[in-house]
Amino acid sequence: MGFRLGVVRGISYGLFGPPGEFVAQAEDLGAGLVRAYLYWSQVEPEPGRFDWTAADALLGQLDGDVEVWLTLCSSSPWATRQATTFLPPSPAKQPDEYERFVREVVQHCQSRILYYQCDNEPSNTDLLWAGSAEEYVTQLRALHRAVRAADGSAKVVLGGCGYDVLSSPPGSAPRAFFDHVLDAGRDAFDAFDVHLYGPPGNVPDYVGQARGMMQKYGYERPILAGEQAGPLLFEFPELDPVLGEAFASVPADAAELVELAGQDTPERRALASLYRRIDDLPPRLQMLMDGCDGALSAKRDRIARRQLVVRTALALAAGVQRVAYWQLAPEVAGYHDKYQMMDLLFGRLALLDFDADGELTHHRAAAETFRLLAAELAGATTAERRDGAVRVERSDRGPLWIVWADGDTFDGEDGDPAEVTLPWESESASAVDAFGAPVPVTCADGSITVAATVTPVFVS
Repeated sequence: MGFRLGVVRGISYGLFGPPGEFVAQAEDLGAGLVRAYLYWSQVEPEPGRFDWTAADALLGQLDGDVEVWLTLCSSSPWATRQATTFLPPSPAKQPDEYERFVREVVQHCQSRILYYQCDNEPSNTDLLWAGSAEEYVTQLRALHRAVRAADGSAKVVLGGCGYDVLSSPPGSAPRAFFDHVLDAGRDAFDAFDVHLYGPPGNVPDYVGQARGMMQKYGYERPILAGEQAGPLLFEFPELDPVLGEAFASVPADAAELVELAGQDTPERRALASLYRRIDDLPPRLQMLMDGCDGALSAKRDRIARRQLVVRTALALAAGVQRVAYWQLAPEVAGYHDKYQMMDLLFGRLALLDFDADGELTHHRAAAETFRLLAAELAGATTAERRDGAVRVERSDRGPLWIVWADGDTFDGEDGDPAEVTLPWESESASAVDAFGAPVPVTCADGSITVAATVTPVFVS
């Protein structure tokens, strides 16, 4: 099937405002895959009454060239154990009702969705799933039956395996959750979704862990990466106390989320205290905050652009054929609250932003690296890590080397370049870095030589 670089629209398409256009903007950046969320509360706000506004807005943007991944969240004010329109999803009171809901969605989409996912990161209990592993398997099986009955060509994706699992020790609650799901639910999904957060160098290990978790039960399914991005707080262990101080429960309902905007909560108090002393905080934390010093903001953007390339290259070399970046743009136009933990974690990572008319036209710095990466990987089929770099085979043109040197996430730019020599079959070569700047490369005697730094270089 070849490789596809994708992007996630966000977790609330059409939930907090009109569902706007985004597929064309994603494709303009080179995305061959888009991932979006739909909630049971949106589609069936009352028993038997269906509202296809958000679904039709998405379907109306599709031109047949982009693959679509739909994460269906079982959040309902009437049909689930925990009444909500947003987070957290919970088990259906009647599994048959949930299966009917999924079947209605799949039938309505008429084979235009390739991937259907059963909720997201269910092991992140009480935040992204308010139920047990056993209840999740019941729901997964219901979704699988509904998708198979309504569209035999669509694929079922297991709820994402996130940082809570990959960073925790054997025997932890998140790992026990996935152990049960992968054992009891082995026949109810077609692809495993791994989320590639944390240090970029951990990507091969994360993919290996995902593969090993399935192999433990005697099988293996294709691995997709439904989310990846950085830099995040997770990458700086010395900042862990800040996470512990600032995290608070996510509101359980969309109306509650709106109602709490601007109000005093433990989360907001913790983050407000950080912003009051932003100038005294470690620079590695400052750069993740809204309105930080311009030099730190620029450094953060460079780190994000470097990591976009490195995470993708390592995932591809590990055999992952679908990699989606988190995320395309803010959830809604005109809304920003720096005193929310999600903003501290992800608020600076979006590729695009809204203009004054509420359209997604403004490109942030990482958008240009995404476009460059998509162009370089066009036609990519396989990849392998060799000689400290990643070699990508491309179906319609010559191979590509992606070359970089390991270094500290924050201070790595200060390191000296290291000369790297790699085998090369052609008589000429050209190189450009992740920021689009040309890089000198020497081509002679069946090899190329290029200076490697923490900034990845594409050699073709």
